[in-house]
Amino acid sequence: MADRLTIERIGHRGDGVASEGGATVFVPYALAGEVVEAEPVPQQPARRRVTRIVEASAERIAPFCGYFGECGGCAIQHWRDDAYRRWKRAVVVETLAQANLLPQVDEVIDAHGSGRRRVVIHARSGADGMRHVGFAASGSHAIVDIGHCPVLDSGLDGAMETARAIADALASTGKPLDIQITLSNDGLDVDVRGSGQLSPTLTTALSAIANRHGLARLTRHGEIVAMTAVPRVTMGRAEVRLPAGAFLQATAAGEEVLAALVAEHCGKAKHIADLFCGVGPFALRLAAKARVAAFDSDAPAVAALRDAAARTSGLKPVHAEARDLFRRPLWPEELAAFDVAVFDPPRQGAQAQATQLAKSRVPVVVAVSCNTATFARDARLLVDGGYRLTRVTPVDQFRHTPHIELVARFERQA
Repeated sequence: MADRLTIERIGHRGDGVASEGGATVFVPYALAGEVVEAEPVPQQPARRRVTRIVEASAERIAPFCGYFGECGGCAIQHWRDDAYRRWKRAVVVETLAQANLLPQVDEVIDAHGSGRRRVVIHARSGADGMRHVGFAASGSHAIVDIGHCPVLDSGLDGAMETARAIADALASTGKPLDIQITLSNDGLDVDVRGSGQLSPTLTTALSAIANRHGLARLTRHGEIVAMTAVPRVTMGRAEVRLPAGAFLQATAAGEEVLAALVAEHCGKAKHIADLFCGVGPFALRLAAKARVAAFDSDAPAVAALRDAAARTSGLKPVHAEARDLFRRPLWPEELAAFDVAVFDPPRQGAQAQATQLAKSRVPVVVAVSCNTATFARDARLLVDGGYRLTRVTPVDQFRHTPHIELVARFERQA
């Protein structure tokens, strides 16, 4: 049975927040100030599903995607842009304030650009016995069949059709598939995970799909099935040959904005540590003006960075080393050689490395993060160790979602 609720605010995950019988409940796709009728969601006691909007917010707009509300990929398409950006900045400010951090927080930079350049498409057999190819449904593990996703770069227009062909070819395995597709300079780079070992017949079928869809490369768990070119992406003046399944920033514009902010904060530094360097989006740009030592646990990514640096003329020396910074962070004695340390960890943050940075005498630390909560934890370690958090810039390359990137500068106190 639907109850009438007044939405008080928007939570950090993009849901409307309301009070019901003294309890807090979360209402996806509702906006602050709206009055809605909403019903309970089975097995999710704190969530409600809107059945009718009684009084709509003046900030409500029409979503641009026909799958919105069913597909769980986007949480926010129904909110006016200016209000949405204010909310994203407020999430950063509030999360930092909870850790007693009160730096200058810039306005949000929109870095959606031409859209997402990488996507993971799921293929699962549903309760109806049908094979579904697309994205997870909102609040569910069920898969919504998607024909076209408007938040993707136009270069990925063939991604859904390619994923569907792969899913059909591997349907006999009966296994759930995750199909990662990345847009490179040479076309689509596809890595299939979950299929298990392939028979010669299935391998031949996948190779035919790669040829028919003009893929640059098709791999299974990183093993090459078919390849016409090693997929490359441009980073500064370098071209990186991507390892299979490589991680990239979600949008090309996002990478450019993040790298420009990192370079700005590094200033005239002569020797820079790039921690959690990946394939080198920062290191390869910073090396145009400074010596760089780059570290990451992903050995193929580090090898791709090293190779790109070696093939690019005009760069300062780049040292690239595979090292697990969660288990073996750089120690203060090792960090003493650097003018600036840059760190860009996965979502779990960099607690072990931040602890060592806090003990170091590196004059400037530049942090990049895709998780405001773990960033606040790591930032607190640095501030307690004697650094001053001077500036934070939110960067929105995950438009229409609650996710936000940020770049921050820390200065060592005298």
